[in-house]
Amino acid sequence: MNRARLISAALGLALAAAPVTAQNVAVRGGMVHTLAGPVIENGTVVIQNGKITAVGAGVSVPADVTVVDATGLHVYPGLFDAVTRLGLTEIGAVDVTADMQELGEFNPHLIAATAVHPASEHIPVTRANGVTHAVAAPQPRPAGIGGQATLIDLDGWTIEDMQVVPSVGFTLLWPRLAATGGFGGGGGGGGGGATAPRPFREIKKQYDEQVRRLDGWIGDARRYDAAVKAGERLPRDLKLEALARATRGELPLLIAVDPEREIRDAVAWAERQRVKIIIIGGNEAYKVRTLLAEKHVPVILGPSQEVPGTDAGYDERYAAPGLLKQAGVQFAIATFNSEDSRTLPYEAGSTVSFGLPAEDALKAITIYPAEILGVADRVGTIEVGKLANIIVTDGDPLEIRTQVKHVVIAGRDVSLDNKHLQLYTRYRGRPKPRT
Repeated sequence: MNRARLISAALGLALAAAPVTAQNVAVRGGMVHTLAGPVIENGTVVIQNGKITAVGAGVSVPADVTVVDATGLHVYPGLFDAVTRLGLTEIGAVDVTADMQELGEFNPHLIAATAVHPASEHIPVTRANGVTHAVAAPQPRPAGIGGQATLIDLDGWTIEDMQVVPSVGFTLLWPRLAATGGFGGGGGGGGGGATAPRPFREIKKQYDEQVRRLDGWIGDARRYDAAVKAGERLPRDLKLEALARATRGELPLLIAVDPEREIRDAVAWAERQRVKIIIIGGNEAYKVRTLLAEKHVPVILGPSQEVPGTDAGYDERYAAPGLLKQAGVQFAIATFNSEDSRTLPYEAGSTVSFGLPAEDALKAITIYPAEILGVADRVGTIEVGKLANIIVTDGDPLEIRTQVKHVVIAGRDVSLDNKHLQLYTRYRGRPKPRT
């Protein structure tokens, strides 16, 4: 390769690696739903250096900003999918495209950000439907810790561009007493051939052993942390060093658990171990809503439009958010997926007919998950000082007929182009068959 080509290649690599920069933008003339106060008619949102700098009806627009005309449209905070596999898996049936689970049962030191693939086709599809940020959550093995979940923006060339918070908690799959449930709240059995049922005493013995093993990890992390603070010279243990953040109360454990009995066990275990937890999945969380409210344990529910468990009523998934709300349980709604993350607004919207107020349904995918995960100072509402993740729509984002007109992520008015749109355009223009 000659010198000119080397220079050209180097410039190309440098441009590809260059970080995306925030724009100075003003979204003007729309009905602004801040979710932090009353709706602002004919409002303006000013964005500079990736953050919101002004919100109001009489806000002046600086001369150096790009104006997005939102006249006749609605402006909302960007939607937040609080537990996903975005960037971690592309095609579920193709192993080499999935990096959501590592070898070994206990991996608290691993951070999802290191595995996120920014060029995933699922990301532009998802953000085109109004989801601006999400948590990429590693999948734990049974009774194990999968790693640390990362909050990412759904735009950027590299994970450094996308990362908002490297860790919002550790994913843990609670031991099971029955062959139901799993990471993401999936109910029912499935797969494989029939196996002979084991005696309950064997299942309970294994369950108790797995809980004791979790006790051991928490105890070891606490002792390791104390020894390090005391100045003892120890071989560095990355797993215990990471898990110590949970024992100190810095990060929660995101515990995937569905059945009522096991949710009760997980809450009691967390209280005994003095660690903060968030129930994720929680298909039967509504059955223990009084306990969850009393212990101040939040829940991130799985998708409402998923098939309920075999013994559940058809409306179980739809009604659960409303029941948690009535009991005073802090909750949010997530998809636990990558290819279906785009359906997030409809997962929330479907619960409105079953008792959840429409405002709470919207908050369940905006400010509520931000509060649960400790990032409400950055995202979730349209307020001065927050990250400029907002969407402009022609209606209620929870309704399937609503069109997303603009998506602003970290101050950038991003493209709505995506693979679904490309295929739609391509096949809509196919030649008509001959008559």
